[in-house]
Amino acid sequence: MSDNWVQPPENTLASLRHGISTSDGIELDLRITADGELIIHHDSKVSVEKSLLGNANPYVESWELAELQEFGFCSLDELLQDTEVISQWRDQGKMVCLELKRPHPKSPEGGGYLGGSKVTTILSKMISKAEQMLDEYSIPNGNTVFYAFHNKMHKSIKIADSKRHWAELLPVVPRFGHSKIKRLMAYPQYFITPFSRLINKHRSRGASMVPCAIEYFQPFYNRALLGRSVGLSGRKLNHFRKCQSGIPVYVWPANENYEYSLLNSGITGLTDNLDPNYTWYNNGNGARWQKPATKPLDAQQMQLIENADYATHRDVIKQLEHEVSPWIECNNSRKRELIKMWQDKWNWNIDVDKLVETSSDSPPWECVRLIGHRGSGKTARPVLQ
Repeated sequence: MSDNWVQPPENTLASLRHGISTSDGIELDLRITADGELIIHHDSKVSVEKSLLGNANPYVESWELAELQEFGFCSLDELLQDTEVISQWRDQGKMVCLELKRPHPKSPEGGGYLGGSKVTTILSKMISKAEQMLDEYSIPNGNTVFYAFHNKMHKSIKIADSKRHWAELLPVVPRFGHSKIKRLMAYPQYFITPFSRLINKHRSRGASMVPCAIEYFQPFYNRALLGRSVGLSGRKLNHFRKCQSGIPVYVWPANENYEYSLLNSGITGLTDNLDPNYTWYNNGNGARWQKPATKPLDAQQMQLIENADYATHRDVIKQLEHEVSPWIECNNSRKRELIKMWQDKWNWNIDVDKLVETSSDSPPWECVRLIGHRGSGKTARPVLQ
């Protein structure tokens, strides 16, 4: 563990490499460039000092890949060529969530403020391009999911004829405005979409998992919903498990107050904190284990983590890091033991033996993971300073 770790800028190669190496996987943002390539970039405008943009169109889709790389942004191809990343992603069973970013209405590919059909087409092109690259690098289907804030994502997937996992980000936020304004504009839709309705929407459209905001599980926010709410304890947790019925649920942000409870409830968390020194939950939940899926603990090992005190917890983590086998190295007996434990704890409706057979390249799709948001976490603006 490093006492002088400095968090790299979000979505950069350094951030993505650190995130995928120290957790169960990463989430990153993809945009299409002027020359039809895929750049890893969250914001609609190029996130550098304004003086560097001059009088050029500020929207990412106006720039060619090489120009964006000159600033220091990373392409999907560059990520796939990185030996550490490809080893973790392809060979170690790590998950990568690819969020496809819709162009701003004013960008060259945005189609204006009523250009929803163009967005569907652009996203389908991005999916086709990304899938071709993933196939070229032999990324297993179970190690990737596409999603976007687009209520026609199912159509984009169909147009692209994608064979990989996908989902929609709901409620859909607008393509324009400050991030806080976007969230405020999405709240009316959120308030009339209880979790049961959210998950049924995904199931009816054929999605593979359900990404959702932490508000669904936060007191006050979850009480403001029309309909029955879910939570992380008691009857609200029981209702969540009845709604979930085995489909993976990914939640952001999994901050310190909620991370342990999310993971313990059978929910994958997207974290903004992968500081190597963050090894202890200060809210009373004990030591932190960052690879619940790709380096899974059995019941006895979980007890060691849970019973560790602050003075010795780093030694316990170090011991388990040395002793615990990665999922891909576990024999079938070990995998069966782990899957049965998860099934009993989280009410998975699965065939244990079948899941063992189909989970050789990576942990089961249903697994609970800790995922690095934008690599090693969200950072300040501009991203590259």
